Amino acid sequence: MNDNRTPVTVLGLGRIGAAIAEIFLRGGHPTTVWNRSAGKDARLGELGATRAASAAEAIAAGRLVVVALADTAAAAGLLGAIPDNLDGRTVLNVATGRPDEARDLAGAIDARGGHFVDAGILGVPQTLGTPDTLLMYSGSPAAHTEHRATIAQLGHAKYLGADAGLAGLHDMAVLAGMYGMFSGFFQAVAMVGSADFTAGEFTDGFLVPWLRSLLDMLPVLAAEIDSQQYPVNFSDLSVNQAGLANIRVTSRDQGVATDLLDPLQRLFDTEVERGNGAASFTRAVAGLLDRAGAGAK
Repeated sequence: MNDNRTPVTVLGLGRIGAAIAEIFLRGGHPTTVWNRSAGKDARLGELGATRAASAAEAIAAGRLVVVALADTAAAAGLLGAIPDNLDGRTVLNVATGRPDEARDLAGAIDARGGHFVDAGILGVPQTLGTPDTLLMYSGSPAAHTEHRATIAQLGHAKYLGADAGLAGLHDMAVLAGMYGMFSGFFQAVAMVGSADFTAGEFTDGFLVPWLRSLLDMLPVLAAEIDSQQYPVNFSDLSVNQAGLANIRVTSRDQGVATDLLDPLQRLFDTEVERGNGAASFTRAVAGLLDRAGAGAK
């Protein structure tokens, strides 16, 4: 049993919240739980959780208050409806949200005498409490010092710094990478589907093996980007500009729209027009930053 028996509260008992409460209970923490709708705390009560009648009562019972609602906006709404001072308590928000929302909530919690930490969870309820879940968090250094051991019980925990928005930024960035993968997947299976091949056949036999081999490239590409010199280890921008153009022509010939690929083509085209065609295709990252600085939509 863990020697760190900080009293904890969990607000919100969906799949993530319930799993977090169970981890703390099994770790020996006095654990108080609350959920807006009744009935989700019965099993946790059997495990030893205290079932609070209100969110305010639950908050009063915990030194570390974990908010596991649908999103950060919902967390702010719930906490804003409870006017009591937080008296040195730490609020750990594990709901998904934007960096600006986390910073706003941090200011509101600080004004009430509490500490705020925002977290992004890369994992599922079944992997919580194991190294297979990455929990990235940021916010109050004092809260990090006091509760780092407790937070680490939820998975492989990484503290990113005092800026409460950093966890949300990293979370949104990881999800951006995920959606980029999904967009390529959608485009690919639509292309072969136009020739009556099933998505399953193509994915298992062709796409997954290729994508797995590409994962080993990412650290090399990251080093190119960090160098800001964009040396060519694999492929330059001109080659990728032409290759992507051919993919788009093939898609259209198969009756498949290219909406998912067109923005990347425009980015490649712009960088080549700017004289960067001989640089690595990772130079596109600088192009994104340049366009943002210029106010491009």
